[in-house]
Amino acid sequence: MKGMNKAQDFVTRRIGNQILVVPLTGGVGDLNAIYSLNETGAAIWQMVRDRMPLPQIVAAVCRKFEVSAEEATGDIKDFLADLHHSGLIDISSADGA
Repeated sequence: MKGMNKAQDFVTRRIGNQILVVPLTGGVGDLNAIYSLNETGAAIWQMVRDRMPLPQIVAAVCRKFEVSAEEATGDIKDFLADLHHSGLIDISSADGA
């Protein structure tokens, strides 16, 4: 994946180890579309917001959560696809990463 950008406006709030993501529609929070991210999802979400490239996200997740690069890559790509399908991020063209 070449790059990831937010696809729409939203607000986020950290509650413990979770992050709540609330999409904004017309400047108002869409309470029917709240997303709750666990500790791993919250860490990846922050790295995406910081515009970190996929290989660096994988390396950081491997270090923090002690998983293999293969497992992390597959899980992260699935998670990013879920965020994309939910309209929270826009994924640019693939570059094989």
